[in-house]
Amino acid sequence: MESMLAKGANAVAVLPAAPVFVRNNDVDHEYRQDSDLFYLTGFDEPGSVLLLLADEKKCVMFVRPRDPEREIWDGLRAGVDGVKSHYGADEAFKITELGDELPKLLANKKSLFFRLGRDRAFDDRVLDAIENARRRARLGFSWPTEIVDPGTVVHEMRLFKHTDDLEAMKRAAEITKEAHLRAMSATKPGMYEYEVEALLLETFRRGGSERPAYGSIVGSGANATVLHYRSNNKKMEATDLLLIDAGCEYGYYASDVTRTFPVGKKFSREQQAIYELVLEAHTASIAGTKVGATIEQVHKESVEVITAGLVRLGLLSGEVDKLIEDNAYKAFFMHRTSHWLGMDVHDVGSYYVDGKARELASGMVLTVEPGIYISKDNDKVGPEWRGIGVRIEDDILVSDEGPINLTVAIPSSVEDVLRACA
Repeated sequence: MESMLAKGANAVAVLPAAPVFVRNNDVDHEYRQDSDLFYLTGFDEPGSVLLLLADEKKCVMFVRPRDPEREIWDGLRAGVDGVKSHYGADEAFKITELGDELPKLLANKKSLFFRLGRDRAFDDRVLDAIENARRRARLGFSWPTEIVDPGTVVHEMRLFKHTDDLEAMKRAAEITKEAHLRAMSATKPGMYEYEVEALLLETFRRGGSERPAYGSIVGSGANATVLHYRSNNKKMEATDLLLIDAGCEYGYYASDVTRTFPVGKKFSREQQAIYELVLEAHTASIAGTKVGATIEQVHKESVEVITAGLVRLGLLSGEVDKLIEDNAYKAFFMHRTSHWLGMDVHDVGSYYVDGKARELASGMVLTVEPGIYISKDNDKVGPEWRGIGVRIEDDILVSDEGPINLTVAIPSSVEDVLRACA
């Protein structure tokens, strides 16, 4: 939090908690704190607001007061005293005092770091506070005359992982490994995709994970060719490949892993050819994930390997460079190879700086996830290839010593995958 406070002179940052969303009637969706607020405070209660005052190097929090009656229903609250004693707040107020106190805290500040547009109701509260501060001009007070997205500071901080961040990510990776290994060994013909999903979710929770990092994709057969398949309700057959894209969250940090393996414990010739091609691209892109490279270059590695391999297998024809120029590979590989990973599974941080692809630097974590997806309706390839979908995804830490695969312990070679399945 100290580094955030030091980023701007004569400035104040306002970061509200994530809102509570009603699922139906008096039942709410599972609550998860706003990642930026949790990153700066470790505080996970709803109905709270964080203020950081740069010049004073002071943290002010507005929180729900202690309420014995509500705590019977919803659990303990930190309250005003608790956020000062346990979460580092220098001052604290009840959330009901926000309307009175916020204009005072904005007075004589030039810059307001606040994200407009995410919560229109809270936007109005902040804009009202600015107007109230403006009304005090005759008394010698000034007010914020510029509004800056706090992500320009906080998200750059979050992009670079430090020791505690990486420890949480490594634990998330360990739990995710156990889940994928369990799925590989337990899957058999006649099971339903949702049964495998249940094994994953149980393993996540038993390992201490708070929640899955995203909705699990468990797609068998042609369902593996649907990038964001979520139904997970097909009965699996011995000839199917099963693509599992699933990761957990631990300490508010995510893992993101995809593995593909044969339900019937062995690949067909065509399935193995596609699998080995994706693995070749995966290996090449991980090798290219190094300091000074860019995500564009990491993607280029996968595109070149996959395009050349598709030509070799007879699924594309022509010169490789021309096929890449014409985006011919996108009929089989239509997504990007990488995204940032951290507190959010598609994490924050700029991909471009001054219009140029950003260079990778030590401490960044990103995914590497090439894939090939051959639609069951693709009549431009032989029937033996149709309905094959393969993706292999790992979580890579960029370091000065070279790429570090945080999820390398999850089998990915043909031999290791078949061994895990057996």
